[in-house]
Amino acid sequence: MTLLQGEASDFSASKSMPFPMEKVFPVYAMGLFKGNVGGDVLCEISDSAVGDPIWEAVREEAKLEAEKEPILSSFLYASILSHDSLETSLAFVLANRLHNPTALATQLMDVIGDVILNDRDIQRAIRLDIQAFKDRDPSCLSHSSVLLYLKGYHALQSYRVAHALWNRGRKVLAFTLQSRISEVFGVDIHPAAKIGEGILLDHGTGVVIGETAVVGNRVSLMQGVTLGGTGKEIGDRHPKVAQGALIGAGATILGNIKIGEGAMIAACSLVLKDVPPHCMVAGIPAKVIGHVHEQDPSLTMKHDATKDYFEHAMDGRATSMSNGCD
Repeated sequence: MTLLQGEASDFSASKSMPFPMEKVFPVYAMGLFKGNVGGDVLCEISDSAVGDPIWEAVREEAKLEAEKEPILSSFLYASILSHDSLETSLAFVLANRLHNPTALATQLMDVIGDVILNDRDIQRAIRLDIQAFKDRDPSCLSHSSVLLYLKGYHALQSYRVAHALWNRGRKVLAFTLQSRISEVFGVDIHPAAKIGEGILLDHGTGVVIGETAVVGNRVSLMQGVTLGGTGKEIGDRHPKVAQGALIGAGATILGNIKIGEGAMIAACSLVLKDVPPHCMVAGIPAKVIGHVHEQDPSLTMKHDATKDYFEHAMDGRATSMSNGCD
């Protein structure tokens, strides 16, 4: 673990925790921040935890895992069980992933915690994102595993903090976080990009999202997806992805184009023009190959494009073209 034991003096006024690991992990055992966070906010978050099913699930899972794997008990206590809310737990996890010799974990924990604890939109998004990972990734074992281990989730929540800092005018700090996110997670999201909630970054590796890109709610993006520009133009120059879209691994979408609601982009496609809602495109350059019948293909994650699917898609091509998919 990386938080410095010497920082314990900064928390001397905090309420002690009846757990022996407190002497070994003094900062995270406290689960509090030195930052300027209002007491009302902390109390409100703590009170709301009673009706917080995501946080309750995370804690219960962590307790069970600590019993099954005693060697992980201190890690689980430090990361989850010592904290009063999902917000403080997430701040701890992200700080310990993003720190380096000049950006200490304690400093990052203060910054990240201050942002999350004072932004209700982020508080909602971090929960919806956890549920998205749990529901859509068949390899995801539990809610707690999303919080602790999945770098796509870590990169996404770190972006949310950077985006909030960008909107506050703290652009240098936002760029610093973007750089660390890219180095640590292999995900490069410009802090000015706009990303909705209920997002899945499956695996995360190689995802690039440009400055003026917009990603709607309930979108799923696989590894290696690029939402980029087409050159050195300035201004609004990146893709706009509507809600419920599913973007396959290695897909490249370039320019200020629209990916319609519920659209599906096949793996490794190169998309250079608008994609109508509920259409599936594939190829280089991408062309419409069928109609998507699910309201939100991002939720069903059926993007294997099997022979049966293509036969069904081609049988319905005339219908899909009449609905605007041409």
